Amino acid sequence: MFVDKAKIKLKAGDGGNGAVSFHREKYVNAGGPDGGDGGKGGDVFFVADNHLSTLADFRYKRSYAAPGGENGGSKRCTGKNGDDLVIRVPRGTLIKEFGTGRLIADISRDQPTLIARGGKGGWGNARFATPTRQIPRFAKPGRQGDELEIELELKLLADVGLTGFPNVGKSTLISMVSHAKPEIANYHFTTLTPVLGVVRLEEGASFVMADIPGLIEGASAGVGLGHGFLRHIERCRLLVHLVDVSAIEGRDPVADFETINAELVAFNSELAQRPMLVAANKCDIASREQIGAFADYIKGQGYEFFEISAATNRGLRELVGAVAAKLAALPPILEFEPEPYMPEEVDPQAFEVRGGEGFYEVDAPWLQSVLAGVDMDDYESLQYFQRVLVQSGIIAKLEEMGVQEGDTVRILGFEFDYVR
Repeated sequence: MFVDKAKIKLKAGDGGNGAVSFHREKYVNAGGPDGGDGGKGGDVFFVADNHLSTLADFRYKRSYAAPGGENGGSKRCTGKNGDDLVIRVPRGTLIKEFGTGRLIADISRDQPTLIARGGKGGWGNARFATPTRQIPRFAKPGRQGDELEIELELKLLADVGLTGFPNVGKSTLISMVSHAKPEIANYHFTTLTPVLGVVRLEEGASFVMADIPGLIEGASAGVGLGHGFLRHIERCRLLVHLVDVSAIEGRDPVADFETINAELVAFNSELAQRPMLVAANKCDIASREQIGAFADYIKGQGYEFFEISAATNRGLRELVGAVAAKLAALPPILEFEPEPYMPEEVDPQAFEVRGGEGFYEVDAPWLQSVLAGVDMDDYESLQYFQRVLVQSGIIAKLEEMGVQEGDTVRILGFEFDYVR
């Protein structure tokens, strides 16, 4: 099954906690604090894999997490860093932020791309030792790793895209000029998934051609198969529009040409500016009048025109040669630029104080990590916590609201009596 969209959750590893430890050794007095730092959490990378062609693997596993860093140990031992998680996706996969649609990365190159960063390890109590604080009984917890929900969207990397109505011979054409072996049958929508074929030239050069499933009128609005696959045309440097000039199915070649072009423009207006060659297929069963009338119309529109018969190999050498010459003068395959992350301006130490008349409650989520490393039974640890409250402005806000000595203050479930 060809799957080109998926939604998954990512969790980078949390940093390990710093250790509270004191050196103890026979015949060594006052060894002092020796708690080590926690290890860094693992990062989440994405890398392009040429052996993958769909996002089917992400239909069954939707949550990915990198290992966390280990906690620090005694003797100033730093915890082991968490291993990085590398997720392999088909080349050409776009990574978008779920909900906003912001483009995070285009996985088109060989280098791994960092998507979620692991948390830093917390400091051990050895870091807090000073001449006046010689027995720190607290340490810092590790920071949490990034956690986000993303959308994966595959946009095939191909130099040339074959477009046209169903059953006009696109699959036959790509099978004749490359080693691709798509299913070929005389009915509409034989091709249900895009097919890539490498077209090799005599001088050793090559280009990639994509057979896009047949479009019909209304494809840009979701009719037929086209809506799901039009995105794969967006990267193509050149379009080859295949038209059944024989009108064997009773359709008008000119109307077919105009209908497909209108669908491309409706899906993405930039496609109207994409270079295009027009190939009239099934010329072996078409009359000279049919071919001549269609050729005059196409040339009048300013397009290069080619007479071919994919089934009999007629005109394919000339078409491939023209495609190669055109590609030589065009820029490389389109890569989408990530959109910069513009976070809201939020104070990292924002807080809210509510209450009055003897009871106050402080809402400050960032204090959770501070409380996790505080020993409430240790005087120096409590002093450290008090300094954090003073430096953040929480004490000043309480006093501004009229807190009195002996009033109860609650912070994240921890209650204490206010003392000046």
